[in-house]
Amino acid sequence: MLNPIDIATLAIGALDNKKAQDIKLLRTTDVTILADYFIICTAGSQVHVKTLSDELEEVLKKSDETPLRREGGRTGDWLLLDYGCVVIHIFMQEAREFYTLERLWSDAEEINVTSLIEKDNKK
Repeated sequence: MLNPIDIATLAIGALDNKKAQDIKLLRTTDVTILADYFIICTAGSQVHVKTLSDELEEVLKKSDETPLRREGGRTGDWLLLDYGCVVIHIFMQEAREFYTLERLWSDAEEINVTSLIEKDNKK
């Protein structure tokens, strides 16, 4: 079983590999008991939302991590994958602007994902 930052690193690498846009990582341990990290990203289309979620599930399944639950997806403009300690939000641009999770969780520490993407690419 992976620790939360390892799950987040794998997830961010998978999102980056499939061209997710504006990937944000929020460390939420000090502001909520829901998860240690929230990942938020934008997809360019409904098909892209599905592609990103499929890639996440495939990559994380290789490390024996499966989502506890999956929400959204009916309309195709947002999807949530809950891995317990890491919750991943995939939005189309309009939905991301509507829900403004970054503002809602503004007390959370934002972590620069560039170093995590580089770390994942070295594997």
